[in-house]
Amino acid sequence: MRSRIATTLVIALFVLLSACQEEKIPIAFKPRNDHEAYQHALKQANLLNTALGQDWSNLAKSALETPISISSPYEEAIYVDDKAATALGFRFNAKKGQKVQVKVTRLSQTEMKTFVDLFRVDETETFRHVASADSVELLLGFEPRRDAEYVLRFQPELLRGGQFKITIENVPSLSFPVAGKTASAIQSFWGADRDGGRRSHEGVDIFAPRGTPILAPTDGYVRTAGVRGIGGNVVWLYDSKRSQSLYFAHLNEILVEKGDRIKLGDTLGTVGNTGNARTTPPHLHFGIYQNGAKNPINHLRAQGKRLRRVNGTLDLLGAEVRLNKDISMRTNLNGRNSVRLSKDQIATAIGINANQYRIELPDGRSGYVSKNALTSLEMPLERLYTHTEGILLKKPDRRAFYAQVSSDEELSVLGKNRDFWLVSNSAGETGWITNDFKNTRKSRTNSDIPR
Repeated sequence: MRSRIATTLVIALFVLLSACQEEKIPIAFKPRNDHEAYQHALKQANLLNTALGQDWSNLAKSALETPISISSPYEEAIYVDDKAATALGFRFNAKKGQKVQVKVTRLSQTEMKTFVDLFRVDETETFRHVASADSVELLLGFEPRRDAEYVLRFQPELLRGGQFKITIENVPSLSFPVAGKTASAIQSFWGADRDGGRRSHEGVDIFAPRGTPILAPTDGYVRTAGVRGIGGNVVWLYDSKRSQSLYFAHLNEILVEKGDRIKLGDTLGTVGNTGNARTTPPHLHFGIYQNGAKNPINHLRAQGKRLRRVNGTLDLLGAEVRLNKDISMRTNLNGRNSVRLSKDQIATAIGINANQYRIELPDGRSGYVSKNALTSLEMPLERLYTHTEGILLKKPDRRAFYAQVSSDEELSVLGKNRDFWLVSNSAGETGWITNDFKNTRKSRTNSDIPR
């Protein structure tokens, strides 16, 4: 009896242990975008915990939390160092009715994985991923569902470098509905008084000569076409992509019928002044309805002023430079915070927009200075002839030993950073010396150096 009980317990224990050791299949990782896929690949290869991998991961986060505040439209050319991790964030406003349009252009021939992602900033300063650029063409288009702030994050893969140009625009989500005209033809806007103030204008009026073609601003289908009250000859076009109805009124002639399938650019009719517009010059009344009337202006007009393009040479982009005058460095484009920098300060030019360079100081701080404040390091400031031996430093840090400086050696001074001078020696080595290592038998300034 006891042996039978013991056998039963052994069998039960075996079954229990077998159940505990049953293979558990891990849940497959499904990245939401290429950036997440690359980060997961770094983790799988045990590279995410390396110093460079941690830099890449930390910069991806800080690009969202401490981005550059800009006003759209905006364009900047940037330099990516192949020896360091890079990530850059741009924060801007966008409104419903607009389309956030981003284009990243490779200015150098280096092929690399480049991740361009758009995030909406929610009320609690959390970042919700809403769109990614095409990984080949590096184009991104996104139509906001509500007015909000957004952050565009640009981050290339590790160990690849080069020059890029980033262009950010808030463009209309709809094509302009009157042939040959632009938003400047809008002369009566949303909310203007009508009928002596008894009602307000629920749309915009676009003025054009009688008979000017009215074009479909998007794909859709005709819900109504005919004479309708104060609108005179009207067309209602349903925009199924955005779940909204487009209203075209006062047409001189209607060229579509109810139920017609319409493509972008198809002619719906012509400009007139039918209905209650008989006493006004010919124009198109254009409205948008989605759970009530909506102001159509953002759907038809780009946000901000004209895009200011990056122009001129990019020779200094990615190079070490020095300031040719005392100047204030703006730490953000839309902020008032600035840092006062002294003449001959050394920096690296890491970006350029229409009229400013973005520079990075040796301590990692960055900001914007005017284009004419930078000079290349081709011409040294002065030359020193050392009297004693010293140390050449890899960076402006007394602990960063790089090479030995012998006595009676000639050094060319390229620039300065607080208590350190950037120099090069006759062997072509470039490094830093401390400000107190200036025991010289002779010093010649730039004006004394033969050219």
